[in-house]
Amino acid sequence: MPEAPKDSFAFTPKAFNQHSEALQYIEDVTNNANQVQARVLGEILSHNAQVEYLRRCGLDGRTADRQNFKNLLPVISYEDIKPDIDRIANGDKSPILSSYPISEFLTSSGTSGGERKLMPTIEQELERRSLLYSLLMPVMDQFVPGLDKGKGMYFLFVKSEAKTPGGLVARPVLTSYYKSKHFTERPFDPYTNYTSPDETILCPDPFQSMYSQLLCGLIQHKEVLRVGAVFASGFIRAIKFLEHNWTELARDIRNGHLNSRITDLSVREAVTKILKPDPELAELIEGECMKNSWQGIIPRLWPNTKYIDIIVTGTMAQYIPTLDFYCNRLPLVCTMYASSECYFGLNLNPLSDPKDVCYTLIPTMAYFEFLPVHRNNGVTDPHVISKTQWEKEEKELVELVDVKLGHEYELVVTTFAGLYRYRVGDVLRVAGFKNKAPQFQFICRKNVALSIDSDKTDEVELQNAVKNAIHHLEPFGATLVDYTSHANTSTIPGHYVLFWELKNGATPVPPSVFEDCCLTIEESLNSVYRQGRAADKSIGPLEIKVVEAGTFDKLMDYALTNGSSINQYKTPRCVKFTPIIELLNSTALSSYCSPKCPKWAPGHKKWGTHN
Repeated sequence: MPEAPKDSFAFTPKAFNQHSEALQYIEDVTNNANQVQARVLGEILSHNAQVEYLRRCGLDGRTADRQNFKNLLPVISYEDIKPDIDRIANGDKSPILSSYPISEFLTSSGTSGGERKLMPTIEQELERRSLLYSLLMPVMDQFVPGLDKGKGMYFLFVKSEAKTPGGLVARPVLTSYYKSKHFTERPFDPYTNYTSPDETILCPDPFQSMYSQLLCGLIQHKEVLRVGAVFASGFIRAIKFLEHNWTELARDIRNGHLNSRITDLSVREAVTKILKPDPELAELIEGECMKNSWQGIIPRLWPNTKYIDIIVTGTMAQYIPTLDFYCNRLPLVCTMYASSECYFGLNLNPLSDPKDVCYTLIPTMAYFEFLPVHRNNGVTDPHVISKTQWEKEEKELVELVDVKLGHEYELVVTTFAGLYRYRVGDVLRVAGFKNKAPQFQFICRKNVALSIDSDKTDEVELQNAVKNAIHHLEPFGATLVDYTSHANTSTIPGHYVLFWELKNGATPVPPSVFEDCCLTIEESLNSVYRQGRAADKSIGPLEIKVVEAGTFDKLMDYALTNGSSINQYKTPRCVKFTPIIELLNSTALSSYCSPKCPKWAPGHKKWGTHN
């Protein structure tokens, strides 16, 4: 097996002795971003010089440079390498994608289409992931000092593992990290001191893990300086769990005896070490949880909390009002950007408003390229470019240091683990620069879309349209709890269906108001959709189905039962998987459709994502 590269920016150091070293590392790699990227690509190609995939493409990694790489290697998606991944999964140990042995597969969340992708990884990738984690607190300490004086209450979970026919483990990326020695054997660090014992995080039973983590967080409530989870949806799920189980949690604290429903012996042993009778704390919990309103419940129970560490970008943005309600508008901090394919970068301004969050890609993590994306609401006016020019620009990938401020790109990565010019599917907008390294806002997942005919509606458009529509509910005190959508092609013509779970106010919402919501959504969608509805009649009236309370909890439970990770789960904004659609339809209480077509006027032909 090749030795790990030494003394280069591409090598990931095991630890920084102090925060100043970590911050200097960020300065060094961002100041030298282009040189670092060249070195990263060179190391990836030289160490994987003889792998089958590169040979098939005609590339000799020992002598290849950037231009050879670009000329010979195609830009690919998952389906292009699925046959290779299947071979590895079935036990082929030859160097197909990487000269390092594939140590396991990391599974994508797989919440919208049913099938989970398998991303190959190597043991050395854990060091790169650990590097990114080691940069988080040095950055955060610049903005919120004193975090070493208390603890973090984080709701972290593992998912049970699967094995491929060839015997390789397949599991979510965070499960892989939490079960690695990089996490379980980490040296004590006051900046990453959690209220949850490792045993509670590593417990595979979701109820026992959540219960014990909440209990430990409550016991140590005065020491908690920050709280969080991976995604906003997971954090809100923890609050809902507290709503349903606070009486039992308070009883355990009052008596100093752990609930008999916690049967995992390692969890019982770990929790029992810190669980002592505390009637005063139990009374505080009962007093706060019995109040009519749970507004501000987080600072009420954890009074020293300084911020909420959680991802609220992309589709998670819709949870911001709910988080503000429970957290009394404590800062919502998004610290890092990562995926199953690769860990990418950090938020170097963590206290920024969620709508302004941007991530600096750390050039040592992988080799990054960017495919220009031109959207109707993007920086390039689709009215003034020809189709030929459009297609030409679409094929030209841009280097990390050559992206342009305000432009949108699809992220393409080449990793140490054997992905070459792989389209991640994330659309990013350049928001600024840290020295020579760009900073990106996450816009959306490119392939999450509704489509009936030639229309294509991405999740950003849908979210904005729903946001416009729910204003109609405000006079009645009703609020939107969660939503998803489905392109129903069983009707002729097909039409969009939105499933809404509502929290009703004192006054019932009249049917005419829901019809107004339908029309507002259609009026808010792009011109290609409106043309299909109003002129071409290729799209039927948009439909809203109001579903019963708890439907989206059932949707999450279904996804978890079928292999998704609680850490990675995000409510899918577009569903195509038949059992999920059946679940949603089975909970529908009422249905409403647009009463008329949205406005549309003929204009210039558009070349872009909606064509």
